[in-house]
Amino acid sequence: MDGKVVVVTGAGSGIGRELAREAARRGARLALSDIEPDGLARTVELARGDGATDVHAQRLDVTEQAMVSEYAGLVAKHYGVVHLVINNAGIAFTGAVEQSAYKDIARVMDVDYWGVVHGTKEFLPHLIASGDGHLVNISSIFAFLSVPTQNAYNAAKAAVQQFTESLRMEMLAAGHPVDVTCVHPGGIKTAVARSAGAAEGLDSADFATIFDTKFARTEASTAARVILDGVERRRPRVLVGVDAHVLDALVRLFPAGYQKATVAASRRFGVV
Repeated sequence: MDGKVVVVTGAGSGIGRELAREAARRGARLALSDIEPDGLARTVELARGDGATDVHAQRLDVTEQAMVSEYAGLVAKHYGVVHLVINNAGIAFTGAVEQSAYKDIARVMDVDYWGVVHGTKEFLPHLIASGDGHLVNISSIFAFLSVPTQNAYNAAKAAVQQFTESLRMEMLAAGHPVDVTCVHPGGIKTAVARSAGAAEGLDSADFATIFDTKFARTEASTAARVILDGVERRRPRVLVGVDAHVLDALVRLFPAGYQKATVAASRRFGVV
């Protein structure tokens, strides 16, 4: 990645921050964004400490198509080229379908799905023009393994997977010089569960505690290395964490049966 221009959304914390730092260590020039300016500023500081000499940083709301369009143009103008875009920004929400308000479900879809669509469409012309482009969209194991009370997140991440895989085939069919990768992290040690919203009457901290203590086994820095290794190998699909590989196999073997087991486990942990 030496000298390549790498764009990372949601770079203010978690996997996004570690992707920025790992790309910096590999010699990339960085374009970083996040909706939280303080977290973004800290990431820029850390990335510079990791060796980044050229960092373009800007606050960005990925749900605003016009803002993303302007941002893509500014990054392309600043560097003259864009090689790798990682659509990482995302949020979570806890609540059964019966409990969740339309606005809460829509908010998750706006960030987790439409944010990916905006980042893809606005940067895609620049990736094609580079002659050596790569697009990475961060999905989740929840794209293929649903869990109760995470219906909006499940749906958004499944949509990201299908959107990304379709795009990859379109790039192949058109002969465009753009590789496309869909990433499915398992339980990663980040603040995404702790910062999640919740339906009225629920405390998202309950789900966050269970996720953090029972399922979050992979460090965000490890996830970043796995993802960028997959990018360098031009893999179309990257699973992050042993749990992601195990659960992927489980769902393939028991596409309906896993659901009863998941309900039983959710009851035991007090999720439902």
